[in-house]
Amino acid sequence: MLTVVLGALPFTVITVLVFGQWPPLARWDQSVAARAASYGAAHESVVDFWQVVGAVVLPWTSRAVILVVAAYLWHRRARLLTVWLITSAGAELGLVQAVKAIFERERPALMLVENDGFSYVSGHATAAFVMAGALGVVLPSVRGWRRRFRLLVLVPVIVVVWIASADRIALNVHYVSDVLGGWALGLAILTATSIGFGLRPGLRRRRRRTPSDDDGTAAPPRAAVIVNPIKVGDGVAFRRKVTRALAVRGYDDPLWLETRVDDAGNAMAKLAIENESDLVLVAGGDGTVRVVCSALAHTGIPVGVIPAGTGNLLARNLHIPLDLDDALERILEGRDRRIDLVRVHGDELDTDRFAVMAGLGLDAAIMSDAPPHLKKQIGWTAYLVSAAKNINHPSVRVQITIDDAETIERRVRTVVIGNVGMLQANIPLLPDARPDDGLLDVVVIAPRRVTQWPIVVWRLLTRTNRADMYLERFTGRKVEIVAAVDVQRQLDGDPIGPGRSLSTEIEPGALTARVPKRR
Repeated sequence: MLTVVLGALPFTVITVLVFGQWPPLARWDQSVAARAASYGAAHESVVDFWQVVGAVVLPWTSRAVILVVAAYLWHRRARLLTVWLITSAGAELGLVQAVKAIFERERPALMLVENDGFSYVSGHATAAFVMAGALGVVLPSVRGWRRRFRLLVLVPVIVVVWIASADRIALNVHYVSDVLGGWALGLAILTATSIGFGLRPGLRRRRRRTPSDDDGTAAPPRAAVIVNPIKVGDGVAFRRKVTRALAVRGYDDPLWLETRVDDAGNAMAKLAIENESDLVLVAGGDGTVRVVCSALAHTGIPVGVIPAGTGNLLARNLHIPLDLDDALERILEGRDRRIDLVRVHGDELDTDRFAVMAGLGLDAAIMSDAPPHLKKQIGWTAYLVSAAKNINHPSVRVQITIDDAETIERRVRTVVIGNVGMLQANIPLLPDARPDDGLLDVVVIAPRRVTQWPIVVWRLLTRTNRADMYLERFTGRKVEIVAAVDVQRQLDGDPIGPGRSLSTEIEPGALTARVPKRR
C-alpha cells in the first residue's frame, strides 16, 4: 500500500501545484507557451513537421504497441504479463479521460493547430510513458531476451516518450505541466497495476528461478560474484572470464561484490540474498569462503566456490578443479548438493560457522605463522615452512566432550574438528569425514617427541584407523574442547586468536553447494 501511495504522490503534487496556481509553475507554463506560439507562427514548416510527428505518436499508437507485445506474451504463455499489459493500457485510457473531465483545464490560448478537449493531462505523454514503462518491466521478465537486445528496444521507446511530449508543447496544445502530469499519471498507473499483479516495477526484486519456471515469464537467472580482490590476481581477466562463462549459459549480467579489509564477505552475501540471486560464486581464500557460506546458511541459494586462495580446502573437498576455466565449467554445469555447516563459539569468539575445519593448538599456530608473502609466492607449501618452524609446538592438556559422553582428558599437540577430511596434497587428515553425513569428525594428535612425528605422518598418509597414544579419532554431533591454557585457534584456516575453548555443533544440510556432476 505504501508503494502505491508513493507512486501516486508525484501526480498528486503536480495536480495540486497546477490548480493551486503555484506562481513558478504558472510562469513557466505561460513562458513556454508564448515562445512556442511565437516561433510556430513564424515557421510554418516546423509546425507541419510536428503535426506529422503527432499523427505518428498518437496515444493509440502506444496502445497498439502494448497490444502487439501482449499478443507475443500470450503466444509465449506468459498469461499474467499479458493481462497486466492490457489492464495497464485500459487504465491509462480510462484515467486520462477521467482526469480531463474532472479538471476541465483549458488549452493554451494560442494553439498552432486545432485541438478539441481539455488540456490536463496530456494523453500523448501518458500513453507513451505507460508504453515505455510497461516494456521496461516486461522485457527483463521474458526468458531469452538478452540485455543488449532489450536496450535496442528500450532506448527507442524512451525517445518516443520525449518526442510525443515535445510534440504537444511545440504545437502549443499542452502546457509543460500537462506533460509532467501525464508522466506522473503514467507512473501512478504502472505502480498500482504492477503491484496488483505482483510485479513491482522499479522496486521489483528478481524472483529466483526454479526448475518449474518453464512458462517464459521468469527472469533469466542471475549470479552474484563475491570476490576478494587481494586473492584474485588479474581482476580484469577474471571478471571477463566469469561474465562470459555465465552469459553462454543464459545468465544475466552478474552482480559483482568485492570484499573489504573490514568485511570478508558478510555484507556482500547479504546483498546477494537481498537481490534474490540464483547463484552465488565466491572467489577468495578459505576465510572469505567461510564467511560467505555462513551468511548463506539455510537460504537455499546455491554457492559455487571458485578456488582463489592458498588452501582452497572446501573447493578441494567438493572436487572442484583449481584451474579457473575448469572450475567455472564444473560449477556452472554442476548440481546442487546440500552439505553440512558447523556452528561454533568459544571464549572471545562470537557464534560463527565453518565449513571445513576448526583447530586448536599446533595446526592453528601453523596457520598463524605462515608468512603472507610466502603464501602468495609459493601457495599452500608456505604452510610447510610454518610447520617446520612450529614442529616443537608445546603440548597442552585439554578436555574433550563429544555429545553427551563422558569428558576425556588428553595432552595434545593439536585437536582438529572437521566437516570434511582432505588437506592440501590430498592428505587425509579425517579420511571418514563427509560434508553431508550429519557428523563431526575429530582427530587428536599427540606425539610426545619430535622423533614421533614420522609415525603420525605415516598413519595419516596410510589412513590407518588404529587408535593409539599418538593419534585418535572420534565422531559426534556436538564437540567441546577446553584447554588448560590459552592456545592458538583457527576456523577454516583463518586464525581467530588465542583462547581456551571451542564448542561446535553440526548443522545438517545447512548449505546448498554447487558441485560438479557425478561421473
